[in-house]
Amino acid sequence: MNRVLMAAMTEAGETAESLAGQVGVDPKTAQRWVSPGRMPRQRQRAAVAEVLGQSVEYLWPDVLKRREPAWFRPWVEIEREALSLRWFELAWIPGLLQTEAYARATLSMESLTTEEIDERVSARVARQAILHRARPPLVIAVMDEAALRRRVGADGEVMREQCEQIAACATLPHVQVQVVPAETPMYLGMGGAFIMAEMPDGACVAHEDGQVRAQIIDDTREIATLGRRWARIVGEALPRAHSLDLIRKVAASWI
Repeated sequence: MNRVLMAAMTEAGETAESLAGQVGVDPKTAQRWVSPGRMPRQRQRAAVAEVLGQSVEYLWPDVLKRREPAWFRPWVEIEREALSLRWFELAWIPGLLQTEAYARATLSMESLTTEEIDERVSARVARQAILHRARPPLVIAVMDEAALRRRVGADGEVMREQCEQIAACATLPHVQVQVVPAETPMYLGMGGAFIMAEMPDGACVAHEDGQVRAQIIDDTREIATLGRRWARIVGEALPRAHSLDLIRKVAASWI
């Protein structure tokens, strides 16, 4: 529980309802801000701090400890608040399902120092806590079989461990993993990876990664386009149970 925030609200004579009204969010959203690890988005943090007459750093000291790149932080905040996440990956394992070894291998290809790699690996693994909290989001992850088959490291150990972790996550009641099999002809997923997040206020935002930079999408027409693409991609994927069988089969092949 964020006791600092609660004390500041009491001192300022604010309740979750009154604070929500001044910041422009749903009261239930404001109530969640006092929970451990939950905080408003960047612009909302500034508004709350102004209402309460405190600094952002005082109310949320964890902001100073954030290890993910600054450009990625807005999406991490969206991910933390989302009610559901629909995630498609063509070439990579979705970040929320990655092992530490797999994450380190992907980040080691970038022009980063050892310290930066360590920090980003820690940040990526820490994001996975949302899968194990009391009220986790619904996560539907669809990936191309190629992501499971591409070797990482000198031998098959990293990918065996990675596939086993995906299989373990896929058995969680709020996680659904589906695989588009390798024999599938050309399909819309070949256009690239994306994530769609359903927020508590009913809004939907998306994240698209790229070679140079990522972008957050909130334009309703673009979201609708991604929604149609998502439906077509899921239609090419194996059912949940069959996908899990394939993942376990691939895991066993990495020896």
